[in-house]
Amino acid sequence: MATTDRPRPAGGSHATPAATRPAVSTVSAHGAVAYVWAVARLFLGWIFLWAFLDKLFGLGHETPSAKSWLDGGNPTKGFLSGAKGPFEGFYHNIAGDPWANWLFMLGLAGIGAALILGIGIRIAAAAGVVLVVMMWAAVLPPENNVFMDDHLVYAVVLIGLALVSAGDTLGLGRWWGSTQLVRTYPILK
Repeated sequence: MATTDRPRPAGGSHATPAATRPAVSTVSAHGAVAYVWAVARLFLGWIFLWAFLDKLFGLGHETPSAKSWLDGGNPTKGFLSGAKGPFEGFYHNIAGDPWANWLFMLGLAGIGAALILGIGIRIAAAAGVVLVVMMWAAVLPPENNVFMDDHLVYAVVLIGLALVSAGDTLGLGRWWGSTQLVRTYPILK
């Protein structure tokens, strides 16, 4: 079935020359791409937000209720105490420090909320890249690969989210970008 109502070229060729072939609608392609990035933003935002909620309340998935932050648990102690590789000493030294717990938890909450809402994507992406690369560096080499793991994939996706203004679709990014604060300080977009 032909995709256009145009006559086929003479000479027995069944292919429509590229110059006369209709291009994929750039509007619909752009829209599809925007929705894919928006869904990626929402999914990644939920990963950060869920980690925060689970550690804060001890929802039982990774953090038992008895080890919740609200119940006196320590969100960085377990993971950073198990650090290995070239940065092991650094991570062991900060494991469980109150400032590390606060930065980690605020980072998870802030990055997750920004990604879910679609606002402050640039700052959230930068903070997220720092956080996930630090988590990657705490377990070098990764268990299942020489160097690659999901933390680095998340870092690349976060960079992509910032580059394509992923908060504008299925989020509050357009509104946020129109505020005086963001017009004055575009880094906050």
